[in-house]
Amino acid sequence: MTEKVKVFIADTFDPWFNLATEDWIFNDMDPETKVLFLWRNQNTVVIGRFQNPWTECNVEMMEKDGIKLARRQSGGGAVFHDLGNTNFTFMSSKEGHKKENNNAIIINALKRFNIEAEASGRNDIVVQFDDGPRKFSGSAFKEKRDRAFHHGTLLIDADLTRLGNYLNPNKKKLEAKGIKSVRARVLNLKEINPEITHESLTKVIIEEFLKFYKAQTEVIYLDHEFLKIQPALNDYYEKLKAWEWRFGETPKFTHFFEERFTWGGVEIHLESHKGLIKEVKIYTDCLFPDLISEIQEVLKEVPYEPSEVKVALNKIDHGQFEKEISELTSFVLDQIR
Repeated sequence: MTEKVKVFIADTFDPWFNLATEDWIFNDMDPETKVLFLWRNQNTVVIGRFQNPWTECNVEMMEKDGIKLARRQSGGGAVFHDLGNTNFTFMSSKEGHKKENNNAIIINALKRFNIEAEASGRNDIVVQFDDGPRKFSGSAFKEKRDRAFHHGTLLIDADLTRLGNYLNPNKKKLEAKGIKSVRARVLNLKEINPEITHESLTKVIIEEFLKFYKAQTEVIYLDHEFLKIQPALNDYYEKLKAWEWRFGETPKFTHFFEERFTWGGVEIHLESHKGLIKEVKIYTDCLFPDLISEIQEVLKEVPYEPSEVKVALNKIDHGQFEKEISELTSFVLDQIR
Protein backbone atom coordinates (compact mmCIF):
# COMPACT_ATOMS: atom_id res chain seq x y z
CA MET A 1 0.00 0.00 0.00
CA THR A 2 1.29 3.47 -0.91
CA GLU A 3 1.73 5.78 2.08
CA LYS A 4 1.37 9.57 2.20
CA VAL A 5 4.89 10.94 2.56
CA LYS A 6 6.78 14.24 2.75
CA VAL A 7 10.50 14.92 2.56
CA PHE A 8 12.08 18.15 3.85
CA ILE A 9 15.69 19.33 3.68
CA ALA A 10 16.93 22.37 5.63
CA ASP A 11 18.94 24.81 3.52
CA THR A 12 20.46 26.46 6.60
CA PHE A 13 22.94 25.36 9.28
CA ASP A 14 21.24 27.43 12.02
CA PRO A 15 20.47 24.99 14.89
CA TRP A 16 17.59 27.04 16.28
CA PHE A 17 15.95 27.23 12.85
CA ASN A 18 16.41 23.51 12.29
CA LEU A 19 15.05 22.48 15.68
CA ALA A 20 12.19 24.97 15.36
CA THR A 21 11.40 23.63 11.89
CA GLU A 22 11.38 20.09 13.26
CA ASP A 23 8.99 21.19 16.02
CA TRP A 24 6.77 23.11 13.59
CA ILE A 25 6.51 20.19 11.13
CA PHE A 26 5.77 17.83 14.02
CA ASN A 27 2.93 19.95 15.39
CA ASP A 28 1.51 21.07 12.03
CA MET A 29 1.69 17.80 10.07
CA ASP A 30 -1.10 15.39 9.25
CA PRO A 31 -0.17 12.55 11.64
CA GLU A 32 -1.07 9.99 8.98
CA THR A 33 1.76 11.30 6.79
CA LYS A 34 5.22 9.74 7.01
CA VAL A 35 7.77 12.56 7.17
CA LEU A 36 11.53 12.57 6.64
CA PHE A 37 13.46 15.73 7.57
CA LEU A 38 17.21 16.01 6.89
CA TRP A 39 19.34 18.80 8.33
CA ARG A 40 22.78 19.88 9.56
CA ASN A 41 23.92 22.27 12.28
CA GLN A 42 27.19 24.17 12.21
CA ASN A 43 29.37 24.40 15.33
CA THR A 44 26.64 23.61 17.85
CA VAL A 45 26.20 21.66 21.06
CA VAL A 46 22.68 20.27 21.35
CA ILE A 47 21.53 19.15 24.80
CA GLY A 48 18.49 17.10 25.81
CA ARG A 49 15.25 18.56 27.11
CA PHE A 50 16.16 18.08 30.78
CA GLN A 51 19.92 18.43 30.71
CA ASN A 52 22.12 20.94 32.49
CA PRO A 53 24.43 22.85 30.10
CA TRP A 54 26.88 23.66 32.89
CA THR A 55 27.45 19.99 33.73
CA GLU A 56 27.32 18.67 30.16
CA CYS A 57 29.33 21.32 28.32
CA ASN A 58 32.45 23.40 28.59
CA VAL A 59 30.41 26.62 28.40
CA GLU A 60 33.47 28.85 28.72
CA MET A 61 35.25 27.27 25.74
CA MET A 62 32.03 27.29 23.71
CA GLU A 63 31.63 31.04 24.23
CA LYS A 64 35.29 31.64 23.38
CA ASP A 65 35.07 29.62 20.14
CA GLY A 66 31.65 30.89 19.04
CA ILE A 67 29.90 27.55 19.52
CA LYS A 68 26.11 27.78 19.74
CA LEU A 69 24.07 26.02 22.43
CA ALA A 70 20.69 24.56 21.51
CA ARG A 71 18.23 22.65 23.70
CA ARG A 72 15.96 20.24 21.87
CA GLN A 73 12.43 19.16 22.81
CA SER A 74 13.31 15.47 23.13
CA GLY A 75 15.31 13.70 25.82
CA GLY A 76 18.67 12.01 25.52
CA GLY A 77 22.23 13.24 25.83
CA ALA A 78 24.46 16.08 24.69
CA VAL A 79 25.98 16.00 21.19
CA PHE A 80 28.32 18.25 19.22
CA HIS A 81 27.24 19.05 15.65
CA ASP A 82 29.39 20.31 12.81
CA LEU A 83 28.94 19.96 9.06
CA GLY A 84 30.47 16.48 9.20
CA ASN A 85 27.37 15.35 11.06
CA THR A 86 24.03 14.75 9.33
CA ASN A 87 20.76 14.73 11.26
CA PHE A 88 17.62 12.83 10.35
CA THR A 89 14.08 13.03 11.73
CA PHE A 90 11.32 10.52 11.04
CA MET A 91 7.76 11.55 11.94
CA SER A 92 4.47 9.66 11.81
CA SER A 93 1.33 8.90 13.76
CA LYS A 94 1.97 7.45 17.21
CA GLU A 95 0.22 4.25 16.17
CA GLY A 96 2.29 3.92 13.00
CA HIS A 97 5.61 4.88 14.59
CA LYS A 98 8.15 2.06 14.55
CA LYS A 99 11.78 2.91 15.21
CA GLU A 100 12.75 -0.46 13.72
CA ASN A 101 11.47 0.77 10.34
CA ASN A 102 13.44 4.00 10.66
CA ASN A 103 16.62 2.13 11.60
CA ALA A 104 16.08 -0.23 8.66
CA ILE A 105 15.93 2.72 6.25
CA ILE A 106 19.25 4.08 7.58
CA ILE A 107 20.90 0.63 7.64
CA ASN A 108 19.72 -0.16 4.09
CA ALA A 109 21.07 3.19 2.88
CA LEU A 110 24.47 2.40 4.39
CA LYS A 111 24.58 -1.02 2.73
CA ARG A 112 24.72 0.82 -0.59
CA PHE A 113 28.07 2.22 0.60
CA ASN A 114 29.23 -1.29 1.64
CA ILE A 115 28.82 -0.39 5.31
CA GLU A 116 27.29 -3.14 7.47
CA ALA A 117 25.60 -1.51 10.46
CA GLU A 118 23.20 -2.68 13.14
CA ALA A 119 20.91 -1.19 15.75
CA SER A 120 22.25 -1.41 19.30
CA GLY A 121 20.14 -0.97 22.42
CA ARG A 122 17.41 1.63 22.37
CA ASN A 123 19.24 4.58 20.86
CA ASP A 124 22.30 3.67 18.79
CA ILE A 125 23.39 2.36 15.41
CA VAL A 126 26.88 0.85 15.37
CA VAL A 127 29.43 -0.98 13.27
CA GLN A 128 30.98 -4.08 14.80
CA PHE A 129 34.77 -4.42 14.89
CA ASP A 130 36.98 -7.16 16.32
CA ASP A 131 37.48 -5.12 19.48
CA GLY A 132 33.80 -4.28 19.86
CA PRO A 133 31.13 -1.94 18.48
CA ARG A 134 31.76 1.66 17.45
CA LYS A 135 28.88 4.11 17.38
CA PHE A 136 28.16 6.54 14.55
CA SER A 137 24.50 7.28 15.28
CA GLY A 138 22.54 8.14 18.41
CA SER A 139 18.81 8.80 18.62
CA ALA A 140 16.17 10.44 20.77
CA PHE A 141 12.39 10.20 20.67
CA LYS A 142 9.27 12.22 21.39
CA GLU A 143 5.56 11.41 21.46
CA LYS A 144 2.64 13.81 21.64
CA ARG A 145 -1.07 13.00 21.49
CA ASP A 146 -1.50 11.28 18.13
CA ARG A 147 2.02 11.62 16.73
CA ALA A 148 5.65 10.67 17.34
CA PHE A 149 9.12 11.44 16.07
CA HIS A 150 12.52 9.78 16.08
CA HIS A 151 15.57 11.88 15.35
CA GLY A 152 19.23 11.03 15.31
CA THR A 153 22.75 11.84 14.21
CA LEU A 154 24.98 10.31 11.55
CA LEU A 155 28.71 10.95 11.95
CA ILE A 156 30.11 11.14 8.43
CA ASP A 157 33.22 13.28 8.79
CA ALA A 158 32.79 15.09 12.10
CA ASP A 159 35.75 16.64 13.92
CA LEU A 160 35.83 14.22 16.85
CA THR A 161 38.53 16.19 18.68
CA ARG A 162 36.19 19.18 18.92
CA LEU A 163 33.46 16.88 20.16
CA GLY A 164 35.71 16.07 23.11
CA ASN A 165 36.57 19.74 23.70
CA TYR A 166 33.01 20.91 24.20
CA LEU A 167 31.41 17.85 25.81
CA ASN A 168 34.04 17.35 28.49
CA PRO A 169 33.10 19.93 31.13
CA ASN A 170 35.50 21.62 33.48
CA LYS A 171 36.04 19.63 36.67
CA LYS A 172 33.52 21.36 38.89
CA LYS A 173 31.95 19.93 42.01
CA LEU A 174 28.43 19.97 40.67
CA GLU A 175 25.72 17.89 42.29
CA ALA A 176 23.08 17.76 39.59
CA LYS A 177 19.77 16.06 38.90
CA GLY A 178 20.10 16.46 35.12
CA ILE A 179 20.65 13.40 32.91
CA LYS A 180 24.38 12.92 32.22
CA SER A 181 25.26 11.84 28.70
CA VAL A 182 26.84 8.43 28.37
CA ARG A 183 30.11 8.68 26.47
CA ALA A 184 30.69 5.95 23.90
CA ARG A 185 33.35 4.99 21.37
CA VAL A 186 32.44 6.81 18.20
CA LEU A 187 33.20 6.38 14.52
CA ASN A 188 33.09 8.51 11.39
CA LEU A 189 31.55 6.64 8.44
CA LYS A 190 34.32 8.02 6.20
CA GLU A 191 36.74 5.80 8.11
CA ILE A 192 34.98 2.83 6.49
CA ASN A 193 34.14 4.34 3.10
CA PRO A 194 36.04 7.54 2.17
CA GLU A 195 33.60 8.15 -0.72
CA ILE A 196 30.59 8.81 1.52
CA THR A 197 29.45 12.45 1.82
CA HIS A 198 26.48 14.31 3.28
CA GLU A 199 25.02 14.82 -0.19
CA SER A 200 25.44 11.22 -1.33
CA LEU A 201 24.11 9.75 1.92
CA THR A 202 21.04 12.00 2.14
CA LYS A 203 20.20 11.18 -1.49
CA VAL A 204 20.28 7.47 -0.73
CA ILE A 205 18.35 7.84 2.55
CA ILE A 206 15.57 9.63 0.65
CA GLU A 207 15.53 6.86 -1.96
CA GLU A 208 15.34 4.15 0.72
CA PHE A 209 12.61 6.07 2.58
CA LEU A 210 10.45 6.33 -0.56
CA LYS A 211 11.19 2.71 -1.46
CA PHE A 212 10.20 1.50 2.02
CA TYR A 213 6.83 3.27 1.86
CA LYS A 214 6.33 2.61 -1.88
CA ALA A 215 5.81 6.33 -2.49
CA GLN A 216 7.02 9.29 -4.53
CA THR A 217 7.22 12.97 -3.60
CA GLU A 218 9.18 16.13 -4.35
CA VAL A 219 11.75 17.30 -1.81
CA ILE A 220 10.78 20.53 -0.02
CA TYR A 221 13.72 22.82 0.82
CA LEU A 222 13.39 25.16 3.82
CA ASP A 223 15.39 28.25 4.82
CA HIS A 224 15.02 31.47 6.85
CA GLU A 225 12.71 32.99 4.21
CA PHE A 226 10.15 30.43 5.29
CA LEU A 227 9.96 32.11 8.72
CA LYS A 228 8.33 35.16 7.12
CA ILE A 229 5.29 33.23 5.89
CA GLN A 230 4.87 30.89 8.87
CA PRO A 231 4.17 32.80 12.12
CA ALA A 232 4.00 29.57 14.13
CA LEU A 233 7.45 28.54 12.91
CA ASN A 234 8.84 31.97 13.75
CA ASP A 235 7.41 31.67 17.28
CA TYR A 236 9.15 28.30 17.74
CA TYR A 237 12.39 29.80 16.40
CA GLU A 238 12.34 32.73 18.85
CA LYS A 239 11.57 30.37 21.74
CA LEU A 240 14.42 27.94 21.00
CA LYS A 241 16.88 30.79 20.41
CA ALA A 242 16.07 32.52 23.71
CA TRP A 243 18.35 32.28 26.76
CA GLU A 244 15.31 31.37 28.86
CA TRP A 245 14.90 28.12 26.90
CA ARG A 246 18.55 27.22 26.39
CA PHE A 247 19.76 27.96 29.92
CA GLY A 248 16.62 28.82 31.88
CA GLU A 249 15.17 25.33 31.47
CA THR A 250 18.08 23.83 33.42
CA PRO A 251 17.20 21.42 36.26
CA LYS A 252 18.04 22.30 39.84
CA PHE A 253 21.72 21.89 40.74
CA THR A 254 24.25 23.00 43.35
CA HIS A 255 27.70 24.33 42.49
CA PHE A 256 30.26 24.01 45.29
CA PHE A 257 33.69 25.63 45.22
CA GLU A 258 36.28 26.72 47.76
CA GLU A 259 39.51 28.70 47.97
CA ARG A 260 41.94 30.02 50.54
CA PHE A 261 43.05 33.64 50.25
CA THR A 262 45.55 35.57 52.38
CA TRP A 263 42.59 37.11 54.23
CA GLY A 264 40.73 33.83 54.89
CA GLY A 265 39.22 30.66 53.51
CA VAL A 266 35.95 30.63 51.56
CA GLU A 267 33.50 27.81 50.85
CA ILE A 268 30.62 28.72 48.52
CA HIS A 269 27.45 26.81 47.64
CA LEU A 270 25.32 28.23 44.80
CA GLU A 271 21.96 26.59 44.24
CA SER A 272 20.55 27.25 40.77
CA HIS A 273 17.21 26.38 39.17
CA LYS A 274 15.96 27.29 35.68
CA GLY A 275 19.13 29.32 35.11
CA LEU A 276 18.71 31.54 38.18
CA ILE A 277 20.70 31.52 41.43
CA LYS A 278 18.14 30.64 44.09
CA GLU A 279 20.25 30.21 47.21
CA VAL A 280 23.77 31.26 48.25
CA LYS A 281 25.64 29.92 51.26
CA ILE A 282 29.13 31.25 52.01
CA TYR A 283 31.21 29.82 54.84
CA THR A 284 34.34 31.78 55.76
CA ASP A 285 36.66 32.84 58.57
CA CYS A 286 37.23 36.30 57.04
CA LEU A 287 36.89 39.57 58.96
CA PHE A 288 34.05 41.16 56.95
CA PRO A 289 30.97 39.02 57.72
CA ASP A 290 28.52 41.83 56.93
CA LEU A 291 29.81 42.06 53.37
CA ILE A 292 29.55 38.27 53.03
CA SER A 293 25.90 38.49 54.10
CA GLU A 294 25.33 41.20 51.51
CA ILE A 295 26.93 39.06 48.78
CA GLN A 296 24.60 36.20 49.68
CA GLU A 297 21.59 38.47 49.25
CA VAL A 298 22.55 40.32 46.06
CA LEU A 299 23.18 37.08 44.16
CA LYS A 300 19.71 35.65 44.73
CA GLU A 301 17.55 35.52 41.57
CA VAL A 302 20.52 36.59 39.42
CA PRO A 303 20.97 34.62 36.15
CA TYR A 304 23.72 32.00 36.39
CA GLU A 305 25.87 33.97 33.93
CA PRO A 306 29.27 35.56 34.66
CA SER A 307 28.25 38.94 33.21
CA GLU A 308 25.08 39.10 35.35
CA VAL A 309 26.89 37.95 38.49
CA LYS A 310 29.57 40.60 37.93
CA VAL A 311 26.95 43.35 37.64
CA ALA A 312 25.32 42.19 40.89
CA LEU A 313 28.59 42.01 42.83
CA ASN A 314 29.73 45.42 41.56
CA LYS A 315 26.73 46.98 43.30
CA ILE A 316 28.25 46.20 46.69
CA ASP A 317 29.98 49.01 48.58
CA HIS A 318 33.36 47.39 49.29
CA GLY A 319 34.52 50.00 51.79
CA GLN A 320 37.95 49.24 53.20
CA PHE A 321 37.79 45.67 51.87
CA GLU A 322 37.87 46.56 48.17
CA LYS A 323 40.91 44.34 47.43
CA GLU A 324 39.42 41.34 49.22
CA ILE A 325 35.99 41.64 47.58
CA SER A 326 37.63 42.14 44.19
CA GLU A 327 39.60 38.91 44.65
CA LEU A 328 36.47 37.07 45.74
CA THR A 329 34.50 38.42 42.77
CA SER A 330 37.18 37.31 40.30
CA PHE A 331 37.25 33.86 41.89
CA VAL A 332 33.46 33.43 41.68
CA LEU A 333 33.38 34.57 38.04
CA ASP A 334 36.14 32.11 37.12
CA GLN A 335 34.24 29.25 38.74
CA ILE A 336 30.92 29.78 36.96
CA ARG A 337 32.27 30.37 33.45
